[in-house]
Amino acid sequence: MAMTIRRSALALAVLGLLEDGPLHPYGMQRLIKRWRKDEVINVGQRATLYKVINRLSDAGLIKPSGTTRDQSYPERTSYELTDAGRAIRQQWMAEVLSTPRNEFPEFPAGLSFLPLLTPESVRELLKTRRELLVQRLAERDSLIGSAGFPLPRATMLETEYLHALTEAEIRWLDNVLTGLDDGSISWSPRELHEADAKLQS
Repeated sequence: MAMTIRRSALALAVLGLLEDGPLHPYGMQRLIKRWRKDEVINVGQRATLYKVINRLSDAGLIKPSGTTRDQSYPERTSYELTDAGRAIRQQWMAEVLSTPRNEFPEFPAGLSFLPLLTPESVRELLKTRRELLVQRLAERDSLIGSAGFPLPRATMLETEYLHALTEAEIRWLDNVLTGLDDGSISWSPRELHEADAKLQS
């Protein structure tokens, strides 16, 4: 019986990629990048990909299907999906699509300690963040248009989602920056000390 394995975006991607047949890790990484899925699946470090593949193999969700050798590259092991892997992939897809999960991103964590900085420095940092998000939005729009032909919408839904999140964050940042500019968002060491004392009473 397959051992329990923790769900992750990369593990789900491996199980999904193997649906069409065996692949070696380099091939998986190359496909993720070629299909522009590396915006939502962190596949930058091949060592991390190998660790995930080893865990999936140990859990019986995938299995080696053979090796290939090329003059320019070392021997590569290809993997294929098992029936258990296919069942887990379907279960994970159902969970991911239906149930929100707190993923603890860095930005809200940084916001929770925002009073450690001055309102003036926070204003400048958030302005910089907004500029970078606007740039990212433009780059994403350009990427969508660069295919040269209409892509099925189903293949671009994660891009649409990221686009919507980025637009929403820019609107939120505009609201916060307005508050920092007009003084409706402000803090001082004395105010923070008083608030802390009230929480403890």
